[in-house]
Amino acid sequence: MLDKIRQVISRLFKKKDIKDATGIDVAASEEMSRAIALWTAMYEDKAPWVDNDKVKSMNLPATIANEIARLVTLEMKSEVVGNEFLNEQYQRVIEDMREVTEYAAGKGGLIFKPYVDGDRIAVDYVQADLFFPTKYDSSGNITGCIFVDRKKKGSVIYSRLEQHELAEGGYRITNRAYKNTVGDDSLGNRIPLTAVEEWKDLSTEVFIPDIEKPLYGYFKIPITNNIDTRSPLGCSVYSRAVNLIKEADKQYSRILWEYEGSELAINAAADLFKANGELPEGKDRLYVKIDTDQEDFFKEWSPQIRDQSLFNGLNRLLQRIEFACGLAYGTLSDMQTVAKTATEIKASKQRTYSTVSDIQKSLEHALTDLVDAMNVWARLYGLGSSGEYEVSFEWDDSLAMDMDTEYNLMLREVSAGILKPEYYLKRRYGVTDEQLREMMPEPFDDGVGDDE
Repeated sequence: MLDKIRQVISRLFKKKDIKDATGIDVAASEEMSRAIALWTAMYEDKAPWVDNDKVKSMNLPATIANEIARLVTLEMKSEVVGNEFLNEQYQRVIEDMREVTEYAAGKGGLIFKPYVDGDRIAVDYVQADLFFPTKYDSSGNITGCIFVDRKKKGSVIYSRLEQHELAEGGYRITNRAYKNTVGDDSLGNRIPLTAVEEWKDLSTEVFIPDIEKPLYGYFKIPITNNIDTRSPLGCSVYSRAVNLIKEADKQYSRILWEYEGSELAINAAADLFKANGELPEGKDRLYVKIDTDQEDFFKEWSPQIRDQSLFNGLNRLLQRIEFACGLAYGTLSDMQTVAKTATEIKASKQRTYSTVSDIQKSLEHALTDLVDAMNVWARLYGLGSSGEYEVSFEWDDSLAMDMDTEYNLMLREVSAGILKPEYYLKRRYGVTDEQLREMMPEPFDDGVGDDE
């Protein structure tokens, strides 16, 4: 299994090549490199323990990432208030948010990297196996990063390294291009950017003065990193369930073998078949010819299947995977076996709510950074209008526990005069101050404070 992981790393994380090309160390440990490679392989249904002859895959990693992405983005609404141009560009990103969130959930994180494309601002979604952090600040934010862009044309692979870093007095972006042949995982020889049609208009180096934060947003899955406790990189939503997923795949394979091994069969003497020994058409799985001295031997093979005990074992594994991934029981496992007491149901659902809520907060942070970066590019290229803007978010709260009870309590506090109605509306609808002004039936109270 370790050999297979190393093979994946050789394709995804070539730290030595990056250092040789740029002279900069990649600020990610070998442990994190191996982990990201493993999560990537699992998400792509290429886990190193999967063997088509022995161990079949349930494709649990992609299923888990998809379900969490669905819950995170369910009825998600977000917009840039106060800048119509930025909001128009931003809504294209929001349309892709479920797919983007699934990639981040599966691989531990994703970077939103905007760039100018004609008269609009496009956004690259750079998955965890295609960016290399080089610097962090004291808060663990990525302040330097190298992005990899690869293009295959026939038997040739072109690679571009785009390096971003906060520098003294501003922000530096550097581009380098390389050429190699298919089958060689190294970067190859350096070539001019003009050698590739898609990169011919890119500058080798750009310095932008007076920039104080990176021109991208890092969407980090907010799970404590127990792979490398010193690394600020995020972990996959199934990072703590890797071995459990492996055992579930093996148990699932036992079930498939049980069904295959217990198929009805007829053992019969060869002289009972056609003169040429051919089996009846389409019955090759039913009849088994055997050599025997017993005349007209004919015996049915129909063993009792042990599916119930095997399924019970698989279900217990699925429940442990749900717990390790922060999901409610019954998300993957059989709902009929889940405890039904009110306290147990509440605790189980609260686990999913906490997981989803934490990821939504991280996504808010990343998207806000993205809009700030988009605004910088819009200003530099004279696109749209300038001025103050806010980014608003509204999430589906159906997973929250006892939200109706909470809101009813807040309404009673408003009626009693101990809570301002403005606070209730902002909490209930997640609106900005400007949107709140439109909602209020009376003049808005500017003393409410900033958005939480």
